[in-house]
Amino acid sequence: MSGDSFLRDHPRDFSLILGGPVFQLLRRSRLTDDTLGLVRKRIIVISLFCWLPLLVLSALDSKVLGGTVAVPFLLDMEVHFRFLVAVPLLIAAELVVHRRLRFVVKQFLERNLIPENTMTRFDAAVASIFRLRNSVLAEVLLLAFVYVVGILIIWRHYAVLETATWYATPSATGSKLSFAGMWYGYVSLPIFQFLLCRWYFRIFIWARFLWQVSRIDLSLMPMHPDRIGGLGFLSRTVYAFVPLLLAHGALLAGLLGDRIFHLGATLPSFTIEVLVLVIFLMSVVLGPLLVFTPQLAHAKRTGLRDYGALAERYVRDFDAKWLRGGAPADERLIGSGDIQSLADMGNSFEVVRTMRIVPFTKEAILQLAAVTVAPVAPLLLTMMSLEDILRKLLGILF
Repeated sequence: MSGDSFLRDHPRDFSLILGGPVFQLLRRSRLTDDTLGLVRKRIIVISLFCWLPLLVLSALDSKVLGGTVAVPFLLDMEVHFRFLVAVPLLIAAELVVHRRLRFVVKQFLERNLIPENTMTRFDAAVASIFRLRNSVLAEVLLLAFVYVVGILIIWRHYAVLETATWYATPSATGSKLSFAGMWYGYVSLPIFQFLLCRWYFRIFIWARFLWQVSRIDLSLMPMHPDRIGGLGFLSRTVYAFVPLLLAHGALLAGLLGDRIFHLGATLPSFTIEVLVLVIFLMSVVLGPLLVFTPQLAHAKRTGLRDYGALAERYVRDFDAKWLRGGAPADERLIGSGDIQSLADMGNSFEVVRTMRIVPFTKEAILQLAAVTVAPVAPLLLTMMSLEDILRKLLGILF
């Protein structure tokens, strides 16, 4: 079965999102449809299912705003950022990624990047996406990982605040969970961590697909005006992951906020953590595209050699004709198309010379990094007043 026939039989099926047992469960519960509609309903139901019981149970335990704990529920920035900001972003990201990536396969075919004799390999790469995306075993393993590693090990031993909170109280034998803490640790957090881990799994599927396609000898065009050999459409796919980056930034902002306001930490002490998160996310989002760098580099070298030889022949002929007396006596330089052809040849060679071997730009890196740290920016107010920040900003600009 060729790639064309696969897409003809499944015109809307290339998606990292539309599959798996959880997606089918959401369909049966009418929280989504076949095209990921009802996103607002899905956000409200899932976010409130995670957050609202925590508010109610904390209120019953008198730990909503005051009480005997150092961190009451309403002052816990991390829990609010996690369930009221990050979870909606993780859910909304599904629709964004689905819409932005669904035409990638067709772009490979419509731009004639896949040679006919490798179409079977390309179709196999596409089919592998659906097998992994629809895998029941994969989501079961993700759920097991969330409870065994995410909750019982990481959260219980490394993420719980070392002070009395609405969800846990330190003791000699370890943190003792309240009723709200039990719902938090065994219902709300697992839902959030599953959503997050499933995103990493989807990015793995995406990266695996790109790697498989990069093993095909693509028909790249060094003179393509996108200056990426015809792969320009891939460079725009990175922006599909902006909601996912914002979600990570919101998580970091909530975590740092709790430690700044309740444990006396300062924002500069978390510089390493911020840098590590940015570098990690840039690697996750941009790294998969680097698999095309070897082919792009080869296409550029070949293009420079071939178009350089073509330009050399044309320039020699132009020189012999117009500078060495080779032009016919009745042919005038003024109005001749040779000058324009020479300029066109120079422009064509410049396109090849400036072809990029990395399918994304420095601007994309800076923009995505800025998106990641944007939710942390308000914490600058813990270091100086808004007036001081505005004064410094105006001093830089003017």
